[in-house]
Amino acid sequence: MAAHTNRLASESSPYLLQHAHNPVAWYPWGAEALDLARSEDRPILLSIGYAACHWCHVMERESFEDEAIARRMNELFVNIKVDREERPDLDHIYQLVVQLMGRSGGWPLTVFLTPDQRPFFAGTYFPPKDKRGMPGFPKVLDAVADAYRNRRDEVELQAQEITQAIERTQRAPGRAAGTASAAEPASSDLLRRASRQLLARFDNRHGGIGTRPKFPNTMSLDVLLRRGALEGDRVAAESVELALDRMRDGGIWDHLRGGFHRYSTDERWLVPHFEKMLYDNALLLRLYVDGFRAFKKPIYAETARELVGYLFAEMRDPEGGFYASQDADSEGSEGKFFVWTLDDLRAAVGQDQLAYDVARLVFGITEEGNFEHTGATVLSQHRTVEQAAAVLDAGADGDAGTHIERCREALARARTRMLAAREARPRPARDDKVLASWNGLLIGALADAGRALDEPAWVDAAARAFALLERKLLRGGRVGRYLKDGAPGGARAERGGAGATATEVRPGFLDDQAYLGNAALDLYEATSDPRYVGVARAIADAMIAHHWDEAARGFFFTPDDGDALIARTQDIYDQAAPSAVSMAAQLCLRLAEIADERYLSPAERQLEALAPAALENPFGLGQTVCVLDRLARGSVTVVVVGEAGSAAAGDLAREAFKAYLPSRAVVVVDPARPESAAAVKVVAEGKPARPGEAVAYVCRGRACSAPVTSPAELRALLG
Repeated sequence: MAAHTNRLASESSPYLLQHAHNPVAWYPWGAEALDLARSEDRPILLSIGYAACHWCHVMERESFEDEAIARRMNELFVNIKVDREERPDLDHIYQLVVQLMGRSGGWPLTVFLTPDQRPFFAGTYFPPKDKRGMPGFPKVLDAVADAYRNRRDEVELQAQEITQAIERTQRAPGRAAGTASAAEPASSDLLRRASRQLLARFDNRHGGIGTRPKFPNTMSLDVLLRRGALEGDRVAAESVELALDRMRDGGIWDHLRGGFHRYSTDERWLVPHFEKMLYDNALLLRLYVDGFRAFKKPIYAETARELVGYLFAEMRDPEGGFYASQDADSEGSEGKFFVWTLDDLRAAVGQDQLAYDVARLVFGITEEGNFEHTGATVLSQHRTVEQAAAVLDAGADGDAGTHIERCREALARARTRMLAAREARPRPARDDKVLASWNGLLIGALADAGRALDEPAWVDAAARAFALLERKLLRGGRVGRYLKDGAPGGARAERGGAGATATEVRPGFLDDQAYLGNAALDLYEATSDPRYVGVARAIADAMIAHHWDEAARGFFFTPDDGDALIARTQDIYDQAAPSAVSMAAQLCLRLAEIADERYLSPAERQLEALAPAALENPFGLGQTVCVLDRLARGSVTVVVVGEAGSAAAGDLAREAFKAYLPSRAVVVVDPARPESAAAVKVVAEGKPARPGEAVAYVCRGRACSAPVTSPAELRALLG
């Protein structure tokens, strides 16, 4: 039986439950904690993290499980623990505090608030004792409490100034006098200007943006891919190709199971931060499939297939949804589940000497290792099979080609046995929340990738995951935040009370609405089922009703009936996932293109507000650049008119999915089903059918081609 149990024990979030038996008297965010802080005039210690966060675990072990430190926290503060995935609205606000104080944000986030929620001091990880220039956590606690007791005027002034700065930061960048509107910049100029800035930060040796730590930055790579593939910029195209190759070769890619870790701690993509996040893998699935479309390199399709294999094997809920993340740590150590020694390799492959030698050379496993002086190795594509065969002296076994094939077979055996051995190790923990927003990203990517690579099971999996969220989280067009153990989870309402029941769904945030609405349209394109357009419209209507603000000319992250916080954020900038406002604008724009032009106004107005900032900072607003490009360039809409499900219509639609068309809509209109034309009335009008045939029209803006009947003719129009 646990020695301590605090108020987190009744929460649904796996991250909060990790802290339920700390000696710290943790509260969840809600009325009980906020009222206590006000009534006792105690400052709030707000700690924000997430279940897969390595340094969150470190700070818990070092400080939150320490009896003396916990006693000090309980005496001096009202302690509130928040899961950033459950309450991204709070995380958005309070991450800004650290940045406004001139430091980098991140997790764990440690913020000190007045009882009315205004921040006055913040940091991230604090060690238990002074270390490498960082003050020890007990010293921080004493200093903050002393300031609150004895220098209240200074604290109040600091809280006021920081709060005002947060409010200023959260205003969408307005349109300066004389600045071009969203629709005015030529699309070539838009991508050219954005790509030039991104390429200035590009690592031409190892691929990717910046140096270390190095994140995938999929939105920036998407901008460069558009520029390279659509406009013939060779440098932009080669840069994306380099990044895709190096990420796949590096340790950020799991070479045994598939899937990407969160980021690389070095510039070479070699040693990752080992947690695996659903959003990273959803975004990278779409990027590698687009890379395959653009560059025709089989390794990109193989990467997509292995990535989906990982998601299906390890991240799928029994009802079809997908879990949030896998931890970096196991057995109290980061990366222990994933790294290898030569002894580990020998134990896995046994007496199969060729498998041992090839795996050792290909994966770069050495006696000294490459991981934090532990003697263990992070697997990477250190050599190709051909290079390994050459090292092993191809001539010794006769024909070089035969030897290479034997080495390839030996590597396959080694991978199978290594994966089986790894599966027997104690596994990292998994955050089994099914988040609507992140599932929306994956559903859309699976639906699109399934059509591009002729994997119908992927489309079926996407439809099943969507059906789960629709059934359990969608109410009146409003999307709830997440499922836990098959039931809606979520933060407590501001006035307290238990979490949502199985029939009550508290509406989520803008990313939940925008990501899932876009996923509905991706499923429509993949399945030709017009019902998905109706769902997307219902989500968009509710999103506009509860998140759109006329004065701000844009979407707020929190709904109009959400908790009262010190600021209402707009989520303008991309983080690891695309900004919610850019995805909301994309949803409205896509609906305007095919279903109802009334959705164009909110899309245009939001993009007009963001255009100047996107042109100045494409790294922070890469997804906005992509949506602006769609607006300026116009989408390519492939309208197939014919019997839905027929081989002829399917062949034409399949051709459209094979092409690299980032701003694309694929619409199937069945003359025998009036609802199929009604769902997409903007593009269905004036597209006559031919009896007994399927025909395709390619529309760019308002101009449509003559109908074609063969995949080859359609391919020529799309090229």
